[in-house]
Parts: sequence; structure tokens; C-alpha cells
Amino acid sequence: MDKSSVIHFARDQFLYSSSLDSITIMIMAKKGDIAKMELLHGDPYDFEGSKWIHKNIEMRNTGSDELYDYYRQTIRLPHLRARYAFRLTGHDGEITYFTEKGFYDDLPEVGLLFALPYLHHTEVFSAPDWVKDTVWYQIFPERFANGNKELDPEGTLEWGSAEPTPENFFGGDLEGVIDHLDYLKELGITGIYFTPVFHAFSNHKYDTIDYLEIDPQFGTKETLKKLVEEAHNRGIKVMLDAVFNHSGYHFKPFQDLLQNGKDSKYKDWFHPHSLPLDEQNLNYDTFGYVSSMPKLNTKNPEVKDYLLTVAKYWIEECGIDGWRLDVANEVDFDFWRSFRKTVKNEKEDAYILGEIWHDSMPWLRGDQFDAVMNYPFLTAILEMFREETLEPSRFAEKMTKVYHMYPHTVNKAAFNLVGSHDTPRILTECQGDIAKVKQIYTILLTFTGTPCIYYGDEIALDGEQDPGCRKCMPWNEEEQNREMFAHVQRLIALRKEHPVLANAGDLLFVPIDPEVVMYKRESEEANAYILINLSDNEKELSSEEWQASELLYANPETKWDKNHLSISKRGYAILMKQK
Repeated sequence: MDKSSVIHFARDQFLYSSSLDSITIMIMAKKGDIAKMELLHGDPYDFEGSKWIHKNIEMRNTGSDELYDYYRQTIRLPHLRARYAFRLTGHDGEITYFTEKGFYDDLPEVGLLFALPYLHHTEVFSAPDWVKDTVWYQIFPERFANGNKELDPEGTLEWGSAEPTPENFFGGDLEGVIDHLDYLKELGITGIYFTPVFHAFSNHKYDTIDYLEIDPQFGTKETLKKLVEEAHNRGIKVMLDAVFNHSGYHFKPFQDLLQNGKDSKYKDWFHPHSLPLDEQNLNYDTFGYVSSMPKLNTKNPEVKDYLLTVAKYWIEECGIDGWRLDVANEVDFDFWRSFRKTVKNEKEDAYILGEIWHDSMPWLRGDQFDAVMNYPFLTAILEMFREETLEPSRFAEKMTKVYHMYPHTVNKAAFNLVGSHDTPRILTECQGDIAKVKQIYTILLTFTGTPCIYYGDEIALDGEQDPGCRKCMPWNEEEQNREMFAHVQRLIALRKEHPVLANAGDLLFVPIDPEVVMYKRESEEANAYILINLSDNEKELSSEEWQASELLYANPETKWDKNHLSISKRGYAILMKQK
């Protein structure tokens, strides 16, 4: 037994509250090294004489990556406290006890075990309940729909008349979104994520001029208020994009600093290394090395108060339901803690989503964000479908690792995506292969988390890396792939109809064929099995796992007969078994 590979800490993804009176415990060990993993747990004050009273429960193997096996178990805490240890049995019969103080041949005294002193209700991580059932739709406002030509900026091009560039405008606005809310409702969308809508210079609006005004190209506060009301009437939530790491070049405080240098009252709003500012040699901090995006000093009380006012204002003024936070990892923790308190005090069930591309556990401890954008999910998808360098077994390992990076309560609110305004279109990534895109969306819409569709992907819009991925949405149905639309629509409907396909169930990858991805969604009511054939050959498959299941959905060429599945090349299938 390789004891050096056994990993557990009494915090984060290894120990977390799963309800107000229960905790989930996770432990990792070298892949294939442990024959049996058990959890010994009890109240630290529960004794009969000198004997500690405890329970013994076997840990569930919830998956493996290339190096580790993962084990989880959930236990109730009648008195909201616990001491616990692990009993590991090797394949040679060796038994050892793992505790906070190390390994022992016998179970040591209670004071040496792992501890949860007390489960405080205020420290229970809880993302808004509505998020786990939401299917998001990301809108880049300048390219979705032109609903009011009177708002068009000078030089606006006819809708879709040219390829997108960093400079051109087509007149997309908020009225255009209102005009097409019924389209989103028909698709099954229950949440809209807007890239920035505040007054800015560019077409992408990430270079804010005024955080308290809607960009005049998009409309007014009244337009946004109407949009939110109309969306809510259709059961659709609305989330805005907050760019609090940096401002735009034309932001008044930055212009004041440029003009007045050391005499500017805003010199502490930014991070100048010296004054006056030098835009050529960049003697001030920026987003990346973009001189027109100066980094804001969120430690400055005036800046902090201004931005927190913004966060509160749009909830209060227009009733928005959440904030997506741009470049969130470059803003200090203290600011985000204050941000969370401000937002939750204004709207308790508001959703706070951070843009972070790496391990995000420090932001997901319940005091900052509800979730982050799940880019590791996107990375694994692209490696398997674009490069075709990731075999199903390796995909399962990678996704299992991602799945265990965070508490399961966090995973349910994770923002899963397969494309955005920052990435090439998923159809382009798949070299125009619509069968691959259908498979990808089958995974996206049956996976744990809250899925997001980038506008136009549902009708097979293509596009290279930014700015190519920001094409105008085609509204002529003859220019849309309605078969793709129907596929996405059906998957969304199934996700709503069967909670096990969303967040009611756990997720476990099951090996079945070297060229087929299979994973199981398991809940108390049902099991679902999702299969994706990556090969160019039909696969004949059967498994004890899905005995007595029914075929819920599949591509037309895939056939199901008495527990036998004939899955076509590049096909997909969803099986369902009620308990």
C-alpha cells in the first residue's frame, strides 16, 4: 500500500456541508491500490466509559483519473460535529488507519482523528437553488438582433453584411433581444447571460466608460428594465457582466488622471508606477498589456464603494438576477467578500459567477462566488472532439478529476460551456462536423452543472477565434440548421423532465468500449446512461448496468432492442431506468 498517495484534508473538496445537518467526505488514494476504504465516524463526546462510540461505513468509489481513485461518503450529524478516520485495506490484506496525525496500526484516541468541530449554518455553502435547474444562453448584444435602428451608431453596417471585425458595428441592441425572447422560450432557455451592456467605446463593451449607464447603442435603463420584466414573465433569469478589474480608456477618473497627473484626485483609483502616465511605455498596471484598459485599485475605499454601488444599483434598478465577474482572479479577495455581502443583502438568491480559468477553490468557500466558468470541461471536450487526441478512457479520467476538484454542491452550480465570445465556435472547432457538435451538446446537457449555450450554436453558426466567433445571428430560418435546433431543444426538455439528467443525480464514468464514452447519472428515483460513439463504425453494446432500461433519446440511426444497443457511427443515446 502506497501511503504517500493517500490524500485528505478536513476542508474544501475533501470535507464540506451537503445540507444543514450533513457533511460529505472525500479521500484520494493511488489508483488500484486500495481493496476497501472505510470511514469511521462519531460524535467527539460520545463515550461509554473510556470507549469511543462510532460508526463504520464503506466509502463509495466515485471514479478514477490517471493517478488516483476517489472515494466519497455523506453522513448525518445529529449534533453538528464529528471526529473521523479512515480504515484502508490493501489487496494483500494489510490494514491501516489514516488520521489527521498520520497512519496507525490501530485506531488511535479521538483527539488524533480528523475533526469537524461544529457545522455552522452560516458556513454552509449554498448557491441559489434556481441555478441548478437553469439552462443559460449567452448573448453578445451587438450581434444578436437589431430592434431599433434609431440607436445605430454612425457607420453601422447592414445586419450580417460583412464579416465581424474588432471595429465594425451592426446595431444589435436590447430591443432586439426583447423581440426574440419567445425564440429563447421555445428553445427552452431559462437564463440569459449578457456580455457587458454598460456605456463603452468598443463593440464588445469590456472597456467601460460609465458603469451606471446603459450604452446608448443598446438602449436605456428603461429598456433593460423592460427586458428583465419580459424575461421574468417567460421564466427567464437575467445575468449581467461586471468588469471590475479594469476600466476603459474613456472612464472619467482615468481621463482625469491622464490630464492632471499627480494633481488628480483619482491617482489612487489606479496603479501608476510613476506620474505622469506614459501610455507607450506603460508605467501603470493594466489588463494584460492593453494601455486602454487600466487596472482599478479595488483596495481604495472610494473605488470599492463606487463598484459596490454599481453591483447593488442594477439589482435595485432593474431586478437583474446575477453577476458574471470578468477577470475575477485578478481582483483581491477582500473586495469579492464585500461584493458578495452587498449583492446577497440586496437579493439573497442572486447568482455570483467568476471568470477563472484555473483551480478556483479559494473563491468557492462560500464567502465569495457561487460558481466559476468551467473551462476545464471545455478543454477536455475540445481535446476529444477537435484534436481527437483524447480517448474515451482518458476523457473519463480528466472529467473525473475535474468533477472531484470541488465539492459536489459547487459542481451543481458550475457554469459549463463549449464556446463563448472568447473562443472559436464549437462547429468550427469540429471542422464543420455537425455530428460531433450534436454529441458535444448531448454531453453538455446531461452533465452535472448549469449549461450555457453561446448564441447561434443551437442553429450551427460557425466562426473562427475572436472576432470571427462574434457573427450576427441569422434570423432567416433558411440560414439556420433547424435539425440542430431541434436536437438542442429536445435535450433541454429532457433535462427538465428528468432531474437525474441535471443535478438530482451523481455522475460516474463506466467503461464499455475503447471508442465509446459512457457515464451514469444516478439518483434515488432513476438511473440514466449516456453513450457517445466516437468511432466511424457502428457499435453493438450490452451491459448488466442498464438491464430493464428504456431508450429515452438517440440519433435516428441508433437502435435499441431488449437491452441491446446498436449505436451508429458518431451516434449518441440516452437510456433511462426507473427504480
